[in-house]
Amino acid sequence: MNKPILFICLFIQSFIFAQLSERSLSSEKWQFKNSKDKNWLPAQVPGTVHQDLMNNKIIQDPFKDENEKKVQWIENEDWDYQTTFNISSKEVMNDNIDLVFNGLDTFSEIFLNGKLLKKTDNMFRKWQIPVKQDLKSGENLLQIKFKSAFNTGKELAKKVPFTMPESPRSFVRKAQYQFGWDWGPRLVTAGIWKDIKLEFWNNARIENIKIEQKKLSDKNAELAVHASIFADKKGKYTIAVNNTVDVVPLKKGQNLINIPFHIQNPKRWQPNGWGEAYLYDIKVSLKQKSTSLSDETMKIGLRTIELVQDKDERGKSFYFKVNGNPLYIKGTNWIPADSFSPRITKEKYQKLIKDSKEAHMNMIRIWGGGIYENDEFYKACDENGILVWQDFMFAGSFYPADEEFLANVKEEVKDQVSRLQNHPSIALWCGNNEIDEAIVNWGYQKQFKYSKNDSIQVWKDYKKLFHEVIPNALKENLTVDKNIYWPSSPSIGWGHKESLTEGDSHYWGVWWGEQPFEIYNEKVGRFMSEYGFQGMPSLETTKSMFSAIPDLSLQNPVIKAHEKHGRGWEIINEYMKRDYKVPTDFVKYNYVSQLLQARGMEIAIEAHRRARPYNMGTLYWQLNDCWPVVSWSSIDYLGNWKAFHYQTKRSFEPMLISVSENKDSYDIYFINDLLQDAKITSKVELIDFKGKVLWAAGATDHLSANSAEKHLEIKKENFSSFDLSSTALKIYVGNDTFKTEKLYFFKKPKDLKLSKPTLYIKKISPTEIEVSTDVLAKDVYLKGDTNFSDNFFDMLPKTSKRITLSQPLEKVEGMSLWDVLEN
Repeated sequence: MNKPILFICLFIQSFIFAQLSERSLSSEKWQFKNSKDKNWLPAQVPGTVHQDLMNNKIIQDPFKDENEKKVQWIENEDWDYQTTFNISSKEVMNDNIDLVFNGLDTFSEIFLNGKLLKKTDNMFRKWQIPVKQDLKSGENLLQIKFKSAFNTGKELAKKVPFTMPESPRSFVRKAQYQFGWDWGPRLVTAGIWKDIKLEFWNNARIENIKIEQKKLSDKNAELAVHASIFADKKGKYTIAVNNTVDVVPLKKGQNLINIPFHIQNPKRWQPNGWGEAYLYDIKVSLKQKSTSLSDETMKIGLRTIELVQDKDERGKSFYFKVNGNPLYIKGTNWIPADSFSPRITKEKYQKLIKDSKEAHMNMIRIWGGGIYENDEFYKACDENGILVWQDFMFAGSFYPADEEFLANVKEEVKDQVSRLQNHPSIALWCGNNEIDEAIVNWGYQKQFKYSKNDSIQVWKDYKKLFHEVIPNALKENLTVDKNIYWPSSPSIGWGHKESLTEGDSHYWGVWWGEQPFEIYNEKVGRFMSEYGFQGMPSLETTKSMFSAIPDLSLQNPVIKAHEKHGRGWEIINEYMKRDYKVPTDFVKYNYVSQLLQARGMEIAIEAHRRARPYNMGTLYWQLNDCWPVVSWSSIDYLGNWKAFHYQTKRSFEPMLISVSENKDSYDIYFINDLLQDAKITSKVELIDFKGKVLWAAGATDHLSANSAEKHLEIKKENFSSFDLSSTALKIYVGNDTFKTEKLYFFKKPKDLKLSKPTLYIKKISPTEIEVSTDVLAKDVYLKGDTNFSDNFFDMLPKTSKRITLSQPLEKVEGMSLWDVLEN
């Protein structure tokens, strides 16, 4: 009688524990301490040691005042973390239990109940450790001991017979920006920066799913689902992709299963501006008989993408063809949105991507000195039609290529590619940021007195890492349709002529070279993947640099400490003198610095777009900040749009009017990023600042799809009798379905003859206002605790502009309207 009962109990027990289940350990009561100390303090996981020290009031916020300097000791210390957790007798009965760390920063030793399980050496890797034999029912002790990445890196650097630039950061597989950049603080963190969990599973589990798009037409999408399954017990299993079910035999150990899958009449995933970023739900389930063992769910998009590089009479093209059509790339570069990345919220990721979409962007480049971003970033890009240029995490230095380092990188690539590859937003994988250029152009060999053999070794190591190990690891872990690899960005440094005739270009003649903004009209490459100019953050963000009521002055040491470029203020001042009257008042200086940045970037973006199809992409540096700072960003650390981002929204409009001044004429271009031709009416008026029309011309024309064409050429002699410092060119293009306008000023802002306007605001609805003026109002700045549909804009008299607010007027604090007339 006992045997049947025992059989039934075992069957029920097996059924209960068949489904893979997870349990987070991040929410347990964690503690930390300096390894030299005895006393433990409360810790937060995920997190960083800096956050834990702040929470325990041992250090002050390094983002405020000059506190960054006071916390540099942290990077030299070792730090210990620990927690206890209970395991039930039921949990122990699972056949397999894995301890999974999604991110440990960086050099650590993992102990469970006193036993050393693993040593880690890479912030970007996933560590999965079988622990069933090491767990016990009841209380278990988990300890993670972190070694100083700075000190460990110095020890690793000693193994190389010559001095490496940026040592020791290039020896540690860790976010490189933590060591300080010209827009970010030096905050070299340690800690458990991603979640920790226990996974319980039986019989078999799905380890990874790759979705390959084999063919795509209007009638059918032919897919292959590649499932990597680990079986603890061999036998027949059922695997289902949505409603498609197959029975497959699995051997004990690793199994690779390929399942064909079809979607009839598929909808394509379209980039922002071309249509809906349509996503399909895919669920892959593994069962044995009727028992569910493991499943994976994901959203995929169906699209084709190619990187086209064809030789032509001027060099070689560089453009992306998406769903069969050339796509002009409009976008930006992304850095981590916080120096302490565990505190970047889903809401912040979503807002920054939506802000990019609102500014008509279709691509973001993830810069190689940061991190492989959180899943939420890629999810937001998928949903909003934003393509991703994904750098691997190497930037601006030389890197070693010993066997241990290369093996570590290979596993890093495997982990990250496995995690990210099914996102339709991923357009290109890039080996590094500016390392080819650093080796060829930056003079490190001379600075560090390299021998000829040293220099040869550096180049061999570079080729080994970025032309062999990484692309080979990509091929091993990617499906064919997602394997677009570019070894280094840029492909050629900005001082070389070829950088503008092929590949992608980082042009820094403006800012670093201190060339005038107008040089952007000449220095146009095939694909501009970096260029930029600094501007101050909003006043709100500037004030957040202080822990007390701020003394807002350019001489304030706190303000100076939040400008990380050695000559930043000097360069901003020099450019400001060229184009504006330089204010002495800090608030006005803040405002004009933003106008200056926006003006420079408007010139650059429009020069790029006019040059289509020679130029087919413009990615400015940079979208966001990792702390409150004077930088190249268009959105500051607190999420406020700078004047630059409002200008980006205007300059990235799918229908753009752009004016190019030549020796004898003003050439007017109409740029159309859409896939449809259009019949248009255009009108050009020369208007004085009081609204009087002095000259006019118009035409009916045809606007070609996906094009940039010169439509009008106005001879300068037409305007020889007018005072161009008191006039503007108003250009209109439109038809029954769209309308766009542009004001073009002939003179620099400091040379315009402005008079004081009377500005009027009329409430249209709780979330809409109308602004009007009696004379030209230049760079109208709306201030308030809300987002505006437009800001920092110009207005002619006898016109009005409607502005939408992100929240009702009665909830907006500090709403005011300001126009800097002195400029």
